[in-house]
Amino acid sequence: MDPFNAKLVAAATGSTMTALTMTPFDVVKTRLQTQPKVPLSSRPPLNSCCQPAHIPCVRNMSSYARPLAAEEVVCIFDHGVYRTERVHGFSDAVRHVWRAEGMRGLWKGVGTTLLIGVPSSSMYMLTYDHLLRNVLPPFIPSPTFVPLVAGITARASLTSLLSPLELIRTNLQSTPISPDKPHTLPSVLASVRTIVQKQGITFLWRGLGPTLWRDVPFSGIYWAGYEAWKRFFENRGQKGAYVAFACGAISGTTASLITSPFDVLKTRRQALLMTGTMSSRTTATIPLLAHIVRTEGTAALFAGVLPRTAKIAPACGIMISCFEGVGKFLED
Repeated sequence: MDPFNAKLVAAATGSTMTALTMTPFDVVKTRLQTQPKVPLSSRPPLNSCCQPAHIPCVRNMSSYARPLAAEEVVCIFDHGVYRTERVHGFSDAVRHVWRAEGMRGLWKGVGTTLLIGVPSSSMYMLTYDHLLRNVLPPFIPSPTFVPLVAGITARASLTSLLSPLELIRTNLQSTPISPDKPHTLPSVLASVRTIVQKQGITFLWRGLGPTLWRDVPFSGIYWAGYEAWKRFFENRGQKGAYVAFACGAISGTTASLITSPFDVLKTRRQALLMTGTMSSRTTATIPLLAHIVRTEGTAALFAGVLPRTAKIAPACGIMISCFEGVGKFLED
């Protein structure tokens, strides 16, 4: 097969596998970042908000992300009643959501994730590969800085282009199921359409700043680390898909931990913008960062870090091992 077509198929395969296997981690991470700190009561009245009364209700969903010091709260819809339950870590949160909402609760937004993830990840991988191998080497002689610049350039371009879809996906995953306002793609699109009519088309790119703060450094750190680990193993005679998986997982974990605060800012800002309860000044990157630290403490910037890292490490491994393994197989 032609090398370009082989890489295209490999990137699409890796993107699909990653989306199907990692969506539950993303759902739990997003919900942990958008849950109230203290439960309203053990059993709130029918269809009541799952948050304190003084905080505006957004489709019966908390508009604030407040992690607990030693435990977290998950808001679930259980047989017509919204309940808040304290959960001890990521695995307990998964069990609670699974029991109350079933498999569909953990895979909420997977369709949108596929719609966004497969084409965007494929374009991203192909753009990065082209920059790495063809465009940048004549200008940047350093083997360390070439993947760094290639990753940053590819991610900044694709993130800016696809920011509206990311806004939709985040709100689709952060909104719990409701009988009167169902948690569906059409309902989220209707909400977005209403706000765009009021605030203009630029609303679709709100939250792009925090997203770039998260994705651009992540991409640069990830690719610089990946290529360095890959050279490390190749110098010792080890190569193949399993090596690519290990290098991707290690680099992804490192980049995830470093950029976690920016992921919280991105998720929080996109959720708050849908409520219309905070000013554009408050939701700007630096003011929002200061607001979170001042009112909730530094620990709030690492809300959902466990599910995010648990997702990113294998996701990076799956994506890069499929890209290199499947691509090489098809080329041969």
